[in-house]
Amino acid sequence: MELTPEQLVSEFQDAVMELYFARKRIALLEAENAALREHLSLDEQTAGPSLR
Repeated sequence: MELTPEQLVSEFQDAVMELYFARKRIALLEAENAALREHLSLDEQTAGPSLR
């Protein structure tokens, strides 16, 4: 199947938008992951050696 130039541009724009939103989602997940790691680290520090 051959695409017209307009279809190629449309497909490219769709791919760019998908990439944009994927990068935003990745940034949110990385921030959430960092917060959870911090929370876990604090929990381990306050739990004491008996739970390690």
